[in-house]
Amino acid sequence: MRAILTLLLFLTSGLASAASVDSLKTLLNQTTTAKGRFAQVVLDKNQRAIQQATGTMEFARPGRFRWEYSKPYEQTIVGDGSRLWIYDKDLNQVTVRKLDRALGASPAALLAGSNEIEKIYNLKATGSDAGLEWLEAVPRAQDTAFERIRLGLGKSGLEVMELKDQFGQTTVIKFSDVQRNVKIAPESFRFTPPKGADVISE
Repeated sequence: MRAILTLLLFLTSGLASAASVDSLKTLLNQTTTAKGRFAQVVLDKNQRAIQQATGTMEFARPGRFRWEYSKPYEQTIVGDGSRLWIYDKDLNQVTVRKLDRALGASPAALLAGSNEIEKIYNLKATGSDAGLEWLEAVPRAQDTAFERIRLGLGKSGLEVMELKDQFGQTTVIKFSDVQRNVKIAPESFRFTPPKGADVISE
């Protein structure tokens, strides 16, 4: 399940309390970079937690991002604009693939790709719950890893993402300490495989 979050990115802050498709599109248009922290939990089909992790992320739209897991394992995921790199420190293994093929109709395509999100997703507002306003994104393509994505928006912007996959599992990601439209060094979106690491190209 580690790689399930390979394609996750987010953007946050500056959204009015009433969520709508137009609100999300405006936020996408107004956000070029962001960085912050995340905590995630993976739930099985019975809503029991089977995995937890924390880490940090940075991104620069479109297509450049860095997603760092710190606990309980160390993993680095980098999109450099053309390629996607996944480095598993425990295995000392790097997987690399073309970024456009890896993104597809993923959450990253929704949040870190182009602004034309409605070409990839059907979007709709689904009302309020747990103090947040929710939007749902359903991929137009059938052969995607996720059946639907829920976006929970609050006073600070995008606070929660819930991703339901085709096996009935749900990945819940909560964001914190997010800074939007900040300067991020270009080196953050470059990756060089560590010496001695196995590199697998797909």
